[in-house]
Amino acid sequence: MLKPADIELLAPARNADIAIAAIDHGADAVYMGASHHGARADATNSLDDVRRACDHAHRFNARIYATVNTLVYDDELAEVERLVHDLYRIGVDALIVQDMSLLRMDLPPISLHASTQCDLRTPDKARFLEALGFSQLVMARELTLDEIAAIRRATTVPLEAFVHGALCVSYSGRCAISQVLKGRSANRGECAQLCRLPYDLVDSKGRVLIEGKHLLSLRDMAQHDRLELMMAAGVSSFKIEGRLKDAAYVKNVVAYYRRAIDKVIASQPERYRRASHGSVELAFEPAIEKSFNRGFTHYFLDNRRPHDGTAMASIDTPKSQGQYLGRVLRCNGNTLTIDTRATLANGDGLSFTDAQGQFSGVRVNRALGNGTALLRERADIPRGTRIFRTADKAFNDLLTKPSASRTIAIDAELRYTGHLLTLTLTDERRNRVTHTIECDLQPAAKPQGERQRAELAKLGGTIYYLNDAQVPGGIFIPASLLSQLRRETIDLLDRTHRITRPVDKRRPEDKGYPCPVKRLEPADNVANHLSEAVYRDHGVTDITPALEVGTPATTSTPLMHTRYCIRRQLGACLQGPNATRLPRDLYLRTATTLLRVTCNCKSCEMTLTLHSCQ
Repeated sequence: MLKPADIELLAPARNADIAIAAIDHGADAVYMGASHHGARADATNSLDDVRRACDHAHRFNARIYATVNTLVYDDELAEVERLVHDLYRIGVDALIVQDMSLLRMDLPPISLHASTQCDLRTPDKARFLEALGFSQLVMARELTLDEIAAIRRATTVPLEAFVHGALCVSYSGRCAISQVLKGRSANRGECAQLCRLPYDLVDSKGRVLIEGKHLLSLRDMAQHDRLELMMAAGVSSFKIEGRLKDAAYVKNVVAYYRRAIDKVIASQPERYRRASHGSVELAFEPAIEKSFNRGFTHYFLDNRRPHDGTAMASIDTPKSQGQYLGRVLRCNGNTLTIDTRATLANGDGLSFTDAQGQFSGVRVNRALGNGTALLRERADIPRGTRIFRTADKAFNDLLTKPSASRTIAIDAELRYTGHLLTLTLTDERRNRVTHTIECDLQPAAKPQGERQRAELAKLGGTIYYLNDAQVPGGIFIPASLLSQLRRETIDLLDRTHRITRPVDKRRPEDKGYPCPVKRLEPADNVANHLSEAVYRDHGVTDITPALEVGTPATTSTPLMHTRYCIRRQLGACLQGPNATRLPRDLYLRTATTLLRVTCNCKSCEMTLTLHSCQ
């Protein structure tokens, strides 16, 4: 009989404090940046901070993954190699990488995970990455359940999929718009977020079809109601996006998905189990709609299906939509009444789309109850307008305080034989230790079992709680002696776990396995001679280097390559009955740039190329 699959909830962390909070709220693993080359220039951490996160996570058999997932230039190879040795030395469990140069560096045997920047969309690519020695594969966000299942059938290593958070409109690793237009490479952690800007949609004659809309700004992914299906398809690591998010966001979303995943595991314990240990107690009720979100989408998980044009993009605003409260009953000056069951609080932030289609917001100065509030400013909001809460003051205040605890269950067996008082502790991580003190004890005048159990349960300041205890209730044991024995045995348990904790190692590379393609384009992101050597070792014969190292961009260079399609979003798919709603030739325009929109209907994909730039 096969053992249950380890199911991992993988959380983001900007810094060590957020990483520790993520673990305390139920994460099985955390990914975070090191001091450089981490694909988020604003989320770097010192080695001491990464070590602190590792030390906390490892107590629960949770893991820390360091992101070293940018392109590496030739003059940076030695620096990255030193960084990897430092990360291995402080206890990092795996590296998430994009650049293949790491496969030819002199590295310690640390596990390597293939980043989503590797653009993993097909079984052939997955088999190749597994053959290169990657221990876990991060799949593209755009995949359907059927495509995930096909990759699962082609591979044996764990598969990781994004489950919640912001979506890149372009296939990850294949977006060049920031590099070409702003000189800031997304593959180097410097994305300029041009997909979140407003654009005019124009035809070939420059006539405006849609003015000033965020036509490339996607909603946020939320697969909380698809977890069981994703597990059945082969996903074992569920990744939350958000290494730039604050602690409140991470606490709330991690706690929400912890509960959702645990429900699936509890329903099928013969198939699934948690990837780490410890029970989580929350001081709040998690609710993902109360954290930053642009509205939610399942994206392509349920296959590409006709929709009403609102399912994937948030074209009115790239800002947070928040929690839907209800519709306006009346608005008079600065008094607003909403038809809602929610309780408003002083300081809440409310948002709505006004009559001109602009996203607007107001702040609650004083909540009056029954959906009525005095606003800080006058507003003219028509009856029936949908109102969202983008800042929940009471909820956010809860999350600024300690809001969760995580503990490990232990069973204790206390014995006294032949002048030896012995305590054996067994924990849920499958550690077992025994410690003995030599002493002379006497029979008790009255039963001592309850008092002895209470003394053993005094585990404040540790990560443990007493689940069960067997004690010699007929023997009198001084409280000071029993306290000493408990402290020393707990210390032994901690040291034993640190020594015996399982550690993954890097998988070997199958150097005879061929790359599924023989020619690499700039979008394949080869930026140094070691990366080039890896591909040539696996049969690639023609390599054009990445744009970042000097390959010039042209008007045929894809600036974005995406499965999302503007035409489909707007209900004018070229393969559908309403194709003529929009002209065949479309462009996105800003004050300085004109981008050509090309729809490849055979593959149902879209590309953006540069038509002109002032």
